[in-house]
Amino acid sequence: MKRRVAISILGTTLDLGRHEERWTRWRPNVGLCRQPGMFIDRLELIHDNHSEWLAKGIITDIETVSPATEVRQNIINLRDPWDFSEVYTSLRDFARNYNFDPESEDYLVNITTGTHVAQICWFLLTEARIIPGRLLQLSPPRGREPDRDFAGTHAIIDLDLSRYDEIAKRFASERDDATSFLKSGISTRNAAFNRMIDEIERVVIRSSAPVLLTGPTGAGKSQLAKRIYELKKAQRKVTGPFVEVNCATLRGDQAMSTLFGHVKGAFTGAAGERAGLLKSADKGVLFLDEIGELGADEQAMCLRAIEEKRFLPVGADREVSADFQLLAGTNRDLREAVQKGQFREDLLARLNLWTFGLPALRERREDIEPNLEFELRRFLELEGQNITFNKEARQRYLSFANSPEALWSANFRDLSASITRMATLAPQGRITVEAVEDEIRRLKTSWRNSAQSLSNDDILIEILGRDAVAGLDLFDSAQLSAVVRLCREHANISAAGRALFASSRLEKKSSNDADRLSKYLARFGLRFEDVRTAR
Repeated sequence: MKRRVAISILGTTLDLGRHEERWTRWRPNVGLCRQPGMFIDRLELIHDNHSEWLAKGIITDIETVSPATEVRQNIINLRDPWDFSEVYTSLRDFARNYNFDPESEDYLVNITTGTHVAQICWFLLTEARIIPGRLLQLSPPRGREPDRDFAGTHAIIDLDLSRYDEIAKRFASERDDATSFLKSGISTRNAAFNRMIDEIERVVIRSSAPVLLTGPTGAGKSQLAKRIYELKKAQRKVTGPFVEVNCATLRGDQAMSTLFGHVKGAFTGAAGERAGLLKSADKGVLFLDEIGELGADEQAMCLRAIEEKRFLPVGADREVSADFQLLAGTNRDLREAVQKGQFREDLLARLNLWTFGLPALRERREDIEPNLEFELRRFLELEGQNITFNKEARQRYLSFANSPEALWSANFRDLSASITRMATLAPQGRITVEAVEDEIRRLKTSWRNSAQSLSNDDILIEILGRDAVAGLDLFDSAQLSAVVRLCREHANISAAGRALFASSRLEKKSSNDADRLSKYLARFGLRFEDVRTAR
C-alpha cells in the first residue's frame, strides 16, 4: 500500500493549547493524526521561526496519539501571510523543491489551517498538479462533551472526481454562453471562425491587454468590438463606456484634439476645454477602428497613452490620465505599412500581442445561412414584421449566395443590405422566388458598377499596393487592369480564360485557357483568387 503523507500549515490559533486543557480542545493538526480509518504515515508541518515552540508542542502530542507518525518540520518565513504574491510564491517554491513520489506515496493537502490566502494557494497548486495530491478538509466534532474524543471529522476532495462533473459542465455552459454572445447568438458553422471566437473569449475575460482585429471592410470588426465590450462589462472587467472612433475620419489638427482633447485657447476656435475620446473612455473600452490611418504624431501619442495611461492634451502643460482597455481594427496589412514607413513598428508590437483576423464572407460561406436567419430576426426587432422565405425562394437565394457568382465584396454589409431589401419588399411577409431573382440582379449590378467605377490605378492598387503600381509601365498597367476587370466578371479562371482568349483559342487544336491566364497573372505575383474581388 502507498504511504499516506499529509502537508499542513501549523495553526497558530486553532492548534494552540496549554497544559492539560489542550486535550479538551479540537486542534486540527493533532486531530489529523487521530482520524479513524485514515492513518498518517508522515506529516509535513509548515511553520515559521516564531512558532517553533508551538510546533514542538504539537509534535510531542502527535507522538502521544500516533507514535508511528513521522513529523517533519518545514520552516517558511513570511513577512505578510495575507500577501497573495508572497504566500503563493513561497508555497510554490516549497512544492517545486519537494521530492514527490506519487507511485509510492499518497499526498493530502490540509486546507483547514493557515490564512484564507494560504488556503486559496493550496487549491491552485493542487488543481494545477504542481502538488500531485488531494485536498483535505478537517472539521471539529459536533456537540462537544466532557471526555469526548476530539479528533473531529475529515473530508477528502479529489479535484478529478466525477462528482465535480456538474461544476465542469456549468463552467463549459457559461463559456458557451460567452462565445455565443460574441457571435450575437448566431450558430456559425465555420470551424476556424468558431475556434477564433473561443480564443477571443478567453483572452478578453482574462486579459486587459490591447486586442487588434484585422480583416476586410464589412467583416464585422466593429460589431465584434462592441460585443467584446459588453462581455467585459457583464464580467465586471470594465465599468466605463464604450468609445468608438474611425481613425480614417481624423484629419489635420483636429485629429489630436479629438483623441487627446485640448485646453481653452490651444488653437484658433478652441473656445473651451475638450476632454478627448481617450479621456472619455476612462475605465471602459476604446475602439480605434482603422488605426492604420492614424498620422505619425497621433501614433506616437497613442503608444505612450497605451503604455503609460497618460497623455498631454493639445495646448496643455499638465498630463492627464485615462485607464482604458484598447481594441483596434484595421483592414490594412500593418506589417507592410511598417515596412513602408507608414506605421510605427513599436506601436504595432504593442498591439500585436493579441491579433485576430476576421475572414471575409466568401471565406466562410457555410455561415451565410445562419446569418440569413439572424438578419431576419433583426428585421423583426427593428421593424416589427416577421418575414420568411418560401421554400423555393430560400433554396434559390442560398444557392446563389454560396456560388462563385456572389462576390460579397462588402462582406456582411452586402448580406445585411440584401436581406433588408428583400424583407422590405416582401409581399404579405413572404419572400418569393421573384423577389430573390430581383435581388440577385441588384447585387450583380452593384458589384459590376463598383468594379467599373474604379480607375485603372485604383483597381491595381487594391491588389498590388501603391508602390508596386507606381513601378508599372503604362502598357502593363492598362493591360493588367483590363484583365482584372474581366476576371471579376467570371465565376472561375476557366471561364475568364475563355473570354480573354476567345479568338486565339480557335486557332489552336487544344487550348488550356486557364493555364495561360494563370501564367500571365503570375508575372505580377498574382493568382486568380487574388484579383477576383477587392482585398
